Amino acid sequence: MDAIALYIRSTSLAIFRANRYNKSHDAFGGIRMSNESDNHTNVYDILKERGYLAQATHEEEIRDLLGREPVTFYIGFDPTADSLHVGHFVQIMIMMHMQRAGHRPIVLVGGGTGMVGDPTGKTDMRKMMTRETVEANCRSFQKQLSRFLDFSDGKAILVNNADWLLNLNYVDFLREVGIHFSVNRMLTAECFRTRMEKGLSFLEFNYMLMQSYDFLELNRKYNCKLQLGGDDQWSNILGGVDLIRKGKGTSAYGLTFRLLTTANGKKMGKTEAGALWLDPDKTSPYDFYQYWRNIDDADVRNSLAMLTFLPMEEVNRLGNQKDEGINEAKKVLAYEVTKIVHGKEEADKAQAAAEALFGKGTADAQVPGTVLSVAEFQENSKILDMLSFLKLIPSKGEGRRLIQQGGVYVNDERIGDINHILTGDDLQDGSLMIRKGKKVYHKVTVK
Repeated sequence: MDAIALYIRSTSLAIFRANRYNKSHDAFGGIRMSNESDNHTNVYDILKERGYLAQATHEEEIRDLLGREPVTFYIGFDPTADSLHVGHFVQIMIMMHMQRAGHRPIVLVGGGTGMVGDPTGKTDMRKMMTRETVEANCRSFQKQLSRFLDFSDGKAILVNNADWLLNLNYVDFLREVGIHFSVNRMLTAECFRTRMEKGLSFLEFNYMLMQSYDFLELNRKYNCKLQLGGDDQWSNILGGVDLIRKGKGTSAYGLTFRLLTTANGKKMGKTEAGALWLDPDKTSPYDFYQYWRNIDDADVRNSLAMLTFLPMEEVNRLGNQKDEGINEAKKVLAYEVTKIVHGKEEADKAQAAAEALFGKGTADAQVPGTVLSVAEFQENSKILDMLSFLKLIPSKGEGRRLIQQGGVYVNDERIGDINHILTGDDLQDGSLMIRKGKKVYHKVTVK
């Protein structure tokens, strides 16, 4: 190593060690990491302690690399919807931890891979999206992700794999990439094996090669050495690691993390209205807050560890509470997660609304609401129509069952008739409050 290269390397390492887990910027809502940020703990150990890690291609090498030098890594997001959801939030949290430790995230949005669709976890082929839809979803992802990471001065990079995948020469691609993949080995991968009975299209079969090529492209352009992803991406990540090691003869690594699940192994973030979205127009900050406020006791500690920056000492203390103590822990969880996703102001509003609803009545609470015209109110005056219009029920059949079980209230009066009609007499100062169950409120205002 010549003198200039040695100087650059030593300077880079010095800056890396000096800046490791520095005070976070405004994107994190003003939260400091914890004492973990002050004792220069290897970020690999932090991720492991907080319960993120599942599998690693070369565990000791990865840990050594992350403790030795700033590492460029990437996580991919395929634009299957117009918003990220809480499942993606685990990946975002990991990127924030890594960036705080001095490493550089590459956020990859799959404008190219999104045109094909990942077969992982699907029993049927994903619905094909138009190029316009994929591009629109990519723009939404880019806007959301920029709220969580610092992209200034190259601290993070955002790329779209459409830039290199959509104009590939297919024969050249097969000669460069396809030659390194064994079809027999690919068919043993979980992402393909579960689809073999119903049929796996050749379109989807190409997905692993495309994702692997993403890693190769980022390795060439940015010296990206590490790909991270959910544990369901293990086979795809292995493909990229092997491609770089075989094709370039250089080191590359893969690391997967646990999916966000309940204590019973079910995916978290599913509500009656669908996914728990990060877009406030799809899931309001109040509903987002209430989801975490109402999770099962057994899921509190894991959620605190993976979805907040609270010190692990506090995570363990709160997560081990019982009875009223665990309810207070849920309030802390709901507030901290909402603050990271939606900002302190919205978290304060959601907290105040919940306290008003469940502590002091509903009069001034900033609960979710819908403004209707007189015509809209009259068109949906049947209680089942109104519940469906407000998306408080997944179906009218579910609405009937809910009413028959005494789970629907208008202005705190139980509705027992599935044919109940809302009238102007229900409006108080132009509004009425609908409650579903004990904790779901929705304010209807007629103007």
